[in-house]
Amino acid sequence: MKKILLIFFLLISVSSSAYASEEEHQDGASSSGEEIFLETQINLIEPAEDTNAEDLTEILHEKTLAERLKEVYNLEIERTDIAIPLSNDITTFRFEKGPLKSFHPWFAMQSHGRYELNEGDDDDLFYKIGIININLDGVLKSGEEDFRLMLNVTPQSQRPFMKNFVQDAYIATNRIPHHRIILGNTRPAVGYEGSQSPYTLPFINRSQIARNFGTVRKFGLRIVGNYDFVDYDLGALSSDTFFSSFFPGAEFDGWVNFKPLAKTDGKYGKLVTGGGITAGKRDTDFFVAGAYAGYEYKKFTTRFEWAHSNGSNGLAGLTTNKATGFYSTVAYKITPKVQILFRYDEFDPDTDVARNKSREYTTGINYFIKGQAVKLMLNYIFCQNQNRSDSHKILVGTQFLL
Repeated sequence: MKKILLIFFLLISVSSSAYASEEEHQDGASSSGEEIFLETQINLIEPAEDTNAEDLTEILHEKTLAERLKEVYNLEIERTDIAIPLSNDITTFRFEKGPLKSFHPWFAMQSHGRYELNEGDDDDLFYKIGIININLDGVLKSGEEDFRLMLNVTPQSQRPFMKNFVQDAYIATNRIPHHRIILGNTRPAVGYEGSQSPYTLPFINRSQIARNFGTVRKFGLRIVGNYDFVDYDLGALSSDTFFSSFFPGAEFDGWVNFKPLAKTDGKYGKLVTGGGITAGKRDTDFFVAGAYAGYEYKKFTTRFEWAHSNGSNGLAGLTTNKATGFYSTVAYKITPKVQILFRYDEFDPDTDVARNKSREYTTGINYFIKGQAVKLMLNYIFCQNQNRSDSHKILVGTQFLL
């Protein structure tokens, strides 16, 4: 059965890559030689003397590859606020002995094709691999500690491969009620969308403030609290990004959300307001402040986020510029699987320079085939720029979490 399950997992990984033409083990034994059990696997033992033939047949029945594939095909995932991989049950290994309680490897892939028309220039059509991640999640024997190793094998040319290879690499404990303590390399709370998982983003592209100020991982200690009316994420980190240097300076990232309607059982919807700061030093001082408000009611969702920086240390790199921006999003689910949405997004990369703002108007459709595990996305973006030509973009995206 182990060989069958291994073949099954490999077939899914290969087929998903082939389908897109382009984040995150294998069955067998652990390094200590202890046997690993799948969550859905029956531990076959000698049957009791009173076991009848019908019961024994049911116990000894091993599902075929076709049956496993059928289970995945018929799997229904309704939630879209979290990412649930298709292989969640099939590739969760259970340890009877040793330091691990469970281990779950999974694979994530995002890609999109883009057609871009720049006014006065030639058309641009290309295909891009956005994410190829291998995720290795585990829970220690105590059940209170867990870990993740996320490896990024996406082809890219922005930086050396090894500097982008390790993404998440942390261990966390949940022993303190309402709290989670995380040590390692993670995505800190720099803005609301800037700290959001790429697997649950509403659009193919992040907002401009998110992709300039945040969306980068750093090493350090984070304390994440979650209560009925408030949650927070506080981090003491190194200001290094992409393993470019060893502790070039210290950085504090803090974000607090308030949830005033938490005890109304959704009768009046879900309201979240929050804000936070990022402050640190890396060759030079930097400071980012932001605020957020979001409201959800049944099929309707709206978001607003603003941020201002006096220097920043995000995905766009270290800069001393004073920059500011905001976005507003409105979304509506026509059906549980189909969502339409619109975003207005404005950003000024340097407030000391006149007429250099960029505005993006994005309209999108998301089709959740199996929640966030299998998703299709279509975005149209009109980019209005004060210091260069305007442009139009059409993006078609796919997402697979296996």
